[in-house]
Amino acid sequence: MTSQAPYDPHYDPLVSASPGRNRRYAPTYWVDTAGTPPEDDGPVSGDIDADVAIIGSGYTGLACAIFLAREFGIKAVVLEANGVAWGCSTRNGGQGQNAAGRLSRSQWIERWGRDIALKLHAEVQDGFETFEELIASGNIDCEPQRGGHLHIAHRQRALDHLAAESRVQNEVFGYKTHMLSAEDVRRDYLNEAEAVGALHEPLGTGVHAARLAFGYQRMARELGAKVHPGSPVLEIMTNGGIHSLRTPGGTVRARAVGIATGAYTAGGLTPALRGRCMPILSNSIVTRPLTPAELDATGFRTTQVITDTRTLRYYYRLLPDNRVQIGSRSAITGADAAHPRHLQLLIDGLHRKFPALTGIEIDYSWWGWVDVSHDMMPRIFRPDPKQTLFYALGYGGNGVSYSAQAGRRMAQMIGGQRFAAQDLPIFTSPLPPHPFTSFRRIGQRMLYRLYQMRDEAA
Repeated sequence: MTSQAPYDPHYDPLVSASPGRNRRYAPTYWVDTAGTPPEDDGPVSGDIDADVAIIGSGYTGLACAIFLAREFGIKAVVLEANGVAWGCSTRNGGQGQNAAGRLSRSQWIERWGRDIALKLHAEVQDGFETFEELIASGNIDCEPQRGGHLHIAHRQRALDHLAAESRVQNEVFGYKTHMLSAEDVRRDYLNEAEAVGALHEPLGTGVHAARLAFGYQRMARELGAKVHPGSPVLEIMTNGGIHSLRTPGGTVRARAVGIATGAYTAGGLTPALRGRCMPILSNSIVTRPLTPAELDATGFRTTQVITDTRTLRYYYRLLPDNRVQIGSRSAITGADAAHPRHLQLLIDGLHRKFPALTGIEIDYSWWGWVDVSHDMMPRIFRPDPKQTLFYALGYGGNGVSYSAQAGRRMAQMIGGQRFAAQDLPIFTSPLPPHPFTSFRRIGQRMLYRLYQMRDEAA
C-alpha cells in the first residue's frame, strides 16, 4: 500500500468534500489492540469490471460482500477511501444490542401500529441472530461478551419509563425483559453510583470492534470478494445500466452498487443521499486496567453492555482486560472535536458513575461520526427502481449488530431475492431528508442544551 496520510482529528462530513484517501486510523483502543490486520487487495490500480461494487468497508459493506458470495455466488469489489473499516466500525463502543435505530418498541407501535411493530421486532431479532452467526461461522476472535444489555435508569422518572417499556416488551412482543432495583443492580451487576434501577434485556453482546471488522474482511476475501482500501469513489456515472465508479487509481464498472458509508458519506457521492443523514460526533475513552481494589470498589460483576437513560446517553462496560470503556455524545463540529472540554465531560461522567475511579489514567481517547436519520430509523433501500443502486445506513449509533442484517438484506435486494420482512418501512421508504440543512448545526446545539437540562433535572 502507498504511504499513509496523517489522521485528521478535525474531519467533518458536513464541510469536507470526502473523508480523504489512505488516512491513518483514529487512535482507538480497538485498532491498537487488534493485532495485525488481514491482507487486503491494495488500492485500485487500473480499470475493473465487477458484477457488484460496494462503497464502504465497514460492518455493513463487508457483511454485504459475505452474503453476496454465500447466497448468490457474486464476488463483489469493496471500495474504501482509507483503511478497511476506517470509520464507524473501528470507532464505536462495541455494543451489539437487539436494536436498530434509536426508537423504542413502544415508539414503533405509536408510529406504525402493533402489526408492523411486531414484524419489525422479528426482523431486528433475526438480525441479532445473523450477527451472532457470522461471529460463530467465521470463527471471529472478537472477544464476545454475552449475557444481555443493562439499561440503567439515572433518575426515578426514567425508571418509571423503563418499567412501562418492559411491560410492552414482555406483553406485546414476548421479549422477556425484567426490572431491577438499585439494590439488585449493585448486588448482582455493578456499583454504579447514579443507578436508581435498571431494565435488563436478555440479548446483548459486547465485541472488540476492530477484530469484528477484520474478521468480516477475512471472511469476505476468503469467499472471493476483493477489498480495495485507499480507493475513494470520486464520482458515480451511470450509462446503459452500468455504473462507473471513478477512483484515483482507475474506474470500477459494475452492474450494481451498494452504498454502505454511514456518517462518512461524501456529500457529492450521490443525490439520493444528499441531506439524508445527520452526522453526529460521539466520544469514547478507555481507562488503564483496573486494579483488584478498583474492581472491588466499582463492584463490576458483569461484562454485559450497558447504557443509561439520558437522551445524550452514556454507553459503557468492563472490557476483557479489566479496562472500563465509556462513551457519549460530543462536539457539534469537527473543528471543535479536539477541544479538551469534550474529553473532560466524558471523564466527569466516568467519575460520577464510579467515584472510586476519580483520577484514573485514561489510556485511549477518540471520537467518530454517527449516521443519524431524521426519523431515528435505518434504511436499506433502492431509491430508483430503474437503477441498480442501493444503500444501507442511518443506524443512529445502534448498528454494531444490525449492520450484519442490513448487509444481508442489501445483498438480497441486489441479488433480486425477496424476503419476508421486505414490506417493512425500513425497506420500502427512503431516508427522510433533514430539513433546513444549512441550519442543522444551530438546531443541534440548541437541542443539546435542552437535552442536558432535561437529563440532569431531578
